[in-house]
Amino acid sequence: MQYALIIREAPEDFARRDDPAYRDGWVAYSKALAQAGIMTGGAGLTAPETGTVIRRKGEDHDVQDGPYPEGKEQLGGFYLIDVPDIDTALEWATRVPISDKGSVEVRPRLQM
Repeated sequence: MQYALIIREAPEDFARRDDPAYRDGWVAYSKALAQAGIMTGGAGLTAPETGTVIRRKGEDHDVQDGPYPEGKEQLGGFYLIDVPDIDTALEWATRVPISDKGSVEVRPRLQM
């Protein structure tokens, strides 16, 4: 079954992306997923201030530059993995090299 590992990062985590030690942890984790043959997709995302939020208001749309204002964590990226069960997905999620201020949400992929 496929699961998304949804990575949320604190603002200071985005600032650390140029730090080789921080980046190397992510590279090593991505390689481990690939070597295990379970990574089917994913992407890291640029800093939240580069994004644009669009909200529908009836027939109109409200466009806001920058990150969604609520919350201290922002979407930093995701991995899509194919593993036998939720327990295996959770085990891989515990290895994600997030900081103490980040989080990983594990969610099954919608089968359509």
